[in-house]
Amino acid sequence: MTLVELLILLLIAGAVGILGQMVSGFYLGGLLISILVGFFGALIGMQLANALNLPEVLVITVGDTAFPIVWSIIGAAIFALFAGLLLPRRSPPVV
Repeated sequence: MTLVELLILLLIAGAVGILGQMVSGFYLGGLLISILVGFFGALIGMQLANALNLPEVLVITVGDTAFPIVWSIIGAAIFALFAGLLLPRRSPPVV
């Protein structure tokens, strides 16, 4: 994996993490937290899809790595929901 591929995956994971937090209604933190939520969401979402024998709906392939977008957003929302219930509530930044 090249540096450019890694940066693209980090960008995708950040976007997925932000979308997952928006769906769940819990704001957990900034960009680094959103990237972590996106990667954990990908793991949770794919485990859920495999357990229910559901197909991968939208997959972005970067190099040799496949990143399932729809299941990652669902997994990120689940992760953000549970983390948001356990952690103290934070308000999103005012734009």
